[in-house]
Amino acid sequence: MNRLEHLDKNLVDELTRAAREAVRDELRDGLRDELREQTRKQRRKAAFYAGAGAAGLYAGAALALAFGLAVALGLPDWAAALITAVVLGVVAHLLRDAARPSAAGPSADTPSVPAAPVSPPQTPERPATPPTVDATRPGGVDPDVPHRPGR
Repeated sequence: MNRLEHLDKNLVDELTRAAREAVRDELRDGLRDELREQTRKQRRKAAFYAGAGAAGLYAGAALALAFGLAVALGLPDWAAALITAVVLGVVAHLLRDAARPSAAGPSADTPSVPAAPVSPPQTPERPATPPTVDATRPGGVDPDVPHRPGR
């Protein structure tokens, strides 16, 4: 009978180990498939953003060219190109400033609240505590209690 119990215990242990491995492998495969799907969606979204960025870049270049050609109708070509470059530089500077939250001032839609004056933190004065006297110590002062001379 004891031998059968030993065999049963070994069988239960082996079945438990096999079940755990099967569940672990199934979870790993399921997670792997889910991560692949998420990665595929993110790659697709990134490709669309890249395409939109490229199209926007070409649209901006065409707009700058049209602006330069319109200015060139009344000015020499070099002056039109210079004016176009300055206008694009100003636009780039404004966009950079708009992207910096710390450099941007308060916007029109957020109310401006005046800041309260900042005063240095003040530490409250502690009342002087007399040192604890311990008759068993030499000098009668307990070394574990802080002693502030002159207080």
